[in-house]
Amino acid sequence: MVSVAPDAFADPDVGRARLLELGIRVTAPRLAVLSAVAERPHSDADAVARAVRERLGTVSTQAVYDTLALFSAEGLLRRIAPAGSPARYETRVGDNHHHVTCRVCGAMADVDCAVGQVPCLTPADSHGYVIDEADVIYWGLCPSCQHAQPTDQPQPTDEPESTDKPEPTESKE
Repeated sequence: MVSVAPDAFADPDVGRARLLELGIRVTAPRLAVLSAVAERPHSDADAVARAVRERLGTVSTQAVYDTLALFSAEGLLRRIAPAGSPARYETRVGDNHHHVTCRVCGAMADVDCAVGQVPCLTPADSHGYVIDEADVIYWGLCPSCQHAQPTDQPQPTDEPESTDKPEPTESKE
């Protein structure tokens, strides 16, 4: 696999060359999809479609979805699927990085390879699988949403929440 800097695909000449290397037919919509994802990492398909339409004028939503699927299958894009959210796409492929996602606004950022014991990157039992990747998504509040929270609400901490319930008290009636 040829390594290309994630933002290099914003240049249509780089995208064109990479598509030709892979034997993928070069079209204006395909180049526009590649550029849109390079310029706006972690975009969902609808955001990519809007960016492509800004660039080209018209393109079908299905063409964008088909192109994202093709590019993901060919290793040009990485598809990220955070729970409860639409899939996102990025051009940063071929390295072991993870993501942090805001629970409020959905903002996402790259996090370089996790280190240490947590999160668990080596399963206790691989069930016979040969593990070649761990997909970790950290969840929390982005700086903007932290500042937007009312001050009377508890702020997130690194401490896990207790699952202990308080003992019921007897009422004196």
